Amino acid sequence: MPRFDRLCRFSLSIVAAAAVLFAPLAIAQSNAGSDTAQSLVAEGGPQISLETSEAMFDIGVVFNACGYNDGLAISQPVRMQIREQVEQDVAQSQQATALRDKLCAFITNHQFGNSAQNLAQYVSLALFLTPPPSLKLSVPLKELPPDAIGVEQILPLLQQFVNATQLHVIWVNNRLAYDADIRELHGPISQMTLNTDIYLKEPLNRYSTSRFEVVIEPQFDPNDTNARIYDGRYIVVVSPSKTGKIHMNNVRDAYLHYEIDPLLYARASAIDRLQPFLGMVQDAPIAFHFKNDLIAFVVECLVRAIEARTMDTGIAEYKIPRGISRHEYAAEFKKRQAYLRKVAETRQAFVNHSIEQGFILTEYFYQELVPFEHSPASLSQSIGQMVYGMDVPAEIGKIKNMHIQFAQEPASSVVVQSLSAPDELDAAEDKLMNGDADSAYAIAEKALANHTTHPDRAEYIVARADLLKGNVPDAITAFHKTIVLSKNPRLVAWSHIYLGRIEDVGGDRQAAIAQYKQALLFQDGQADTLAAAQSGLKAPYKLPGDAAGSGSGPNGSGANNQKPKPTLNLKVPSSGTGQAGSPD
Repeated sequence: MPRFDRLCRFSLSIVAAAAVLFAPLAIAQSNAGSDTAQSLVAEGGPQISLETSEAMFDIGVVFNACGYNDGLAISQPVRMQIREQVEQDVAQSQQATALRDKLCAFITNHQFGNSAQNLAQYVSLALFLTPPPSLKLSVPLKELPPDAIGVEQILPLLQQFVNATQLHVIWVNNRLAYDADIRELHGPISQMTLNTDIYLKEPLNRYSTSRFEVVIEPQFDPNDTNARIYDGRYIVVVSPSKTGKIHMNNVRDAYLHYEIDPLLYARASAIDRLQPFLGMVQDAPIAFHFKNDLIAFVVECLVRAIEARTMDTGIAEYKIPRGISRHEYAAEFKKRQAYLRKVAETRQAFVNHSIEQGFILTEYFYQELVPFEHSPASLSQSIGQMVYGMDVPAEIGKIKNMHIQFAQEPASSVVVQSLSAPDELDAAEDKLMNGDADSAYAIAEKALANHTTHPDRAEYIVARADLLKGNVPDAITAFHKTIVLSKNPRLVAWSHIYLGRIEDVGGDRQAAIAQYKQALLFQDGQADTLAAAQSGLKAPYKLPGDAAGSGSGPNGSGANNQKPKPTLNLKVPSSGTGQAGSPD
């Protein structure tokens, strides 16, 4: 059995009391296809590591072979070099050509979101693959992250393609370039982790089971950063540019989560009084789970505040020269103050931008970090008072006085900005909002089968997926189940609104009015819910493009009180909350 280099790891270990970071190189090897072959999310390994992965390499090869050109102009030369080698091998083999075409067709048929989001599904999958030549799932199918569900079906084709093109040979031939990236990035990443720990005043916890891993794959777009957390493993996948640089701020964001998440999740039961803040961000352009997971939301606000306090502003520091005369001091002092004002304005601009994105507690934590910086206490010693000592009513008042206008679109280039464990129902919402009703339905049904703690939300997703697919009777059933199961007024109100619209389209105006009235009884205080229910009471709902009015039946008469036919396809409003729809 041939031996394969599986993983190249630098162990980044911090000496707690010193300002020096030593990082011995550890090379992990395993026999191909043996029981010891591990995926990137496997247990064990150094607490902090910089790695490469042959399974991730194979995913990069396939995407580039199928026309993935994002960031090609700024990528390292090795990306084009690998492409050319693969193209030569494919051109010499009819089998390889046929397999490549099937792989490309699979990727096209499973397209999700934009190009970066589409690739992200396969990045998640690669993290759970054992190394070639086996390329098997390292966990049971049901334990795959939600965004990888469905795309794992590519594996039989991928395994055949890897063998047909002898990709392992190409991997070995290009390892020098990957190893050079590891050497180049080792110092900057080591320094970043050290500086972060110094600011937080937190020594490395050598008894922690959490792991922080940076995976290098030059075949992806250098502009994108993929970040994930699975069972305490914080993983960041980056692609160095042709200058050898990565978006270190994104890696640092992930490392801050690695350090801070455990501090708040360990105190989860004491944070409920901050719940009102989630109600204030339901219209913000932030990810679904930030609107539903209070701890994830609070952590992200604190992380952004730390980033604002410690960011490189790009402004050259101005220091008052030594040895100047007394009459020169006043002018030099003004220059120093002007520099400090510019720095403060840049940091505040970052805070304001975070608030406009929906992270409305960033300002609070930004101010709280000032006394923290002058205290000898570590963040783990300070976070209790900082979070749980918050005067919630006062902060709500301050935020309301800001009169925040949320941004229209999220600005982050990180595909998975938050590193909270991916929630399957959040993934279903993403699929639904991108028009992939089948995948959304499958994820929600799987959640129900696994006895999710949010069956009401899962049924609500099933109902909207059924609408998109034209399965109106099944949608009606799922909406009624949502109403029975849910204590969430928004889910209940919007289920009644959808049922009212279905009755309107089916021609039963009285039944529709009854549903809209029920929505008003349960409405959640949100303007969109109130507007949708009141609009339904004033006039029958119209399907998009239905000039005759939505109160008419399929034949336009509206006189026969017909129920919607199974082929009827109501437009599903976009969801701003991950829990309920919003108006057209």
